[in-house]
Amino acid sequence: MALTRLAHFSIRTTDLERTCAFYERILGFRRGYRPPFDFPGAWLYMGDDERDYGTVHIIGVDPDNPQGLSAYLGDKALPASGTGTLDHIAFLATGVRQMWATLRAEGIAWRDRTVPSLGLHQVFIEDPSGVTIELNYPAAEVEGLELPKAAQA
Repeated sequence: MALTRLAHFSIRTTDLERTCAFYERILGFRRGYRPPFDFPGAWLYMGDDERDYGTVHIIGVDPDNPQGLSAYLGDKALPASGTGTLDHIAFLATGVRQMWATLRAEGIAWRDRTVPSLGLHQVFIEDPSGVTIELNYPAAEVEGLELPKAAQA
C-alpha cells in the first residue's frame, strides 16, 4: 500500500477564532464543512473544492471541557507555542508582492530567503499558535527587486 499525498494538518489552539482568522485573512483559506465532533474546531479549505476534507484542521482546546477532544484524539499536552518536533509547514504560492502588502497591513513579521538553485523565494511567518508557515514563490517574482523590510510584530 502506497501513500498518495498529504491529506491535511491539524493545529491545536486555545484561541480558535484568532487562529481561524489568521488562516482566512492572511493565507486565503475559507471555512467549510466539518463533522459535528464533540469539541470545538474548524476545517479550512483552499479554493472551492470540499472533496478533500480541508487542508487545515483547527482543533479548539477547551480547558473547561476537554472530554470530547480527549475521547476522540487522546490526551495530549498543548505546548505553550510552536510546532513541537515538527519544524514548519510549507505551501507553494504566487503573488509575493501582494503577500508582503498583506503582512505589512496586518503587522505580521516575516523573513525572506531565496534559494536560487531551486528557483524559490521563501517567506516565513508564524500563526497565532507559533506554527511556522513557509510560503514558496517562484524566484522570478523577486528578481531585480530590493526586498522590503519585514514588518515587526
